[in-house]
Amino acid sequence: MRAAGWLAGLTVSLVLGAAPPLLAREPLPETLKLAIDAVVDRPAFAPAFWGIEVRSLRTGRVVYARNAGKNLKPASTFKLLTTAATVDAFAPDERIRTTVETAAHLDASGRLIGDLFLVGRGDANISGRFYEGRPTAGLEKLAEALLAAGVRRIEGRIVGHEGLFSGDRRGEDWAWDDLVWYYGAEISALSFNDNAADLKAIAGERVGDPLSIERSPISDYYRVVSTAITSAAGTKSDLTLVRDFGSNLIKLSGTHPLGEKSWEGSVALEDPARYAATVFKEVLETKGIRVEGEVVTSSDKLPADARVLATLESPPLAEIVKAVNKPSQNLHTEMLLRLLGVKAKGEGSVKAGHEALRDFLRRMGVSDEPGALRDASGLSRSDLLRPHELVSLLVAMDKHPRAKTFEDSLPIAGLDGTLKNRMKGGPAERRVIAKTGSIRNVSALAGYATKKDGERFAFSIVVNHYEGPSRDATAAIDEIATLIVR
Repeated sequence: MRAAGWLAGLTVSLVLGAAPPLLAREPLPETLKLAIDAVVDRPAFAPAFWGIEVRSLRTGRVVYARNAGKNLKPASTFKLLTTAATVDAFAPDERIRTTVETAAHLDASGRLIGDLFLVGRGDANISGRFYEGRPTAGLEKLAEALLAAGVRRIEGRIVGHEGLFSGDRRGEDWAWDDLVWYYGAEISALSFNDNAADLKAIAGERVGDPLSIERSPISDYYRVVSTAITSAAGTKSDLTLVRDFGSNLIKLSGTHPLGEKSWEGSVALEDPARYAATVFKEVLETKGIRVEGEVVTSSDKLPADARVLATLESPPLAEIVKAVNKPSQNLHTEMLLRLLGVKAKGEGSVKAGHEALRDFLRRMGVSDEPGALRDASGLSRSDLLRPHELVSLLVAMDKHPRAKTFEDSLPIAGLDGTLKNRMKGGPAERRVIAKTGSIRNVSALAGYATKKDGERFAFSIVVNHYEGPSRDATAAIDEIATLIVR
């Protein structure tokens, strides 16, 4: 937690110095201004709309701006708001606890006479992410703890408890075609394997052979039916995947060429808490604990006399935020927003999370009206954010006591995350740390850039309504980031 005096000092500094009017800027060499303008003013971008602000962290002055006060779709650069608020609200070493609880009697023979609750509290990393790719590793730890406690048979049900979060399971104005894939997965306080199934389709040995399908985790919770076959070498892969809403039947059809690299996809599954509880039941039985009852889910209050039999702790918050910003993970960001709501408002809803987020932004000296907040991740097509306000937040976070936790979570140009293959080998490599953003007709980049002489800048670059190849917009953004470094 930060001292009140520090907060007051920061607010004054932001209002009076670090967040000057949009038109205040240092004189720059005309060649630099012309170079940035030349990128933005290319004929290919004439129908598009750019918003840019670059601000010196040394002087607090804006050194370049174009449409910086306009509301634009930020795509995943919106995650910077949510993760900054999370870093502010939670200590870097704080962890989230998932528990196995019961109010039932455990008899001398190891029979649990009643229900067993798998209680989710917002840990998004019950997966293979921190367990060498083994998605069930965390659930196995819980099962082993139950064995150690003497549990051998469960006479009741396995209850997936998700009562910490409330409200819609998906973000407002998410596109229908996003909801099939992991990046549009449902949100639940009890989540497992990013609420998705990971699939790999491998071509056969001969033309006409069926594709071989590998899936992870292997579970009866979902099914994969494939009619896809191997096509001639050199042909184009032509696969179609369908998962109807309300169903966990995944259908794959089409063709994939001989000798081609395997196709991989991560498919969102319905009802995350039931998914987690089902796989937990399967893990229990694999470990030798027999379960007599069915799998159900609940958001009701836990029994007053429930006791904890096993606990799984998440990685520390500093690692959780990295797992959001570096790969740009939507589900995890949405869960963080609801955790903010729980901590600040006592309610794990989008509304409470947004209220907590707005409170945080005001304390950071960012406008009371930063745009339209519709979700936490930027996947919503209705999110709106001004480059000026995003840069104001970046400036404030650079002065925050937990600045290192926040900045360490960002992708590094040419090195890791979503910037691993961008700006590689050029002047901006390792000198730009920033959050990427991309949805249909939107590309964005926001973060920090450092010149060779050590001067640092906060920046936000976003282009909306560009209908050309997204790689062209990305390349132009990288050019601008490189110009800032130079």
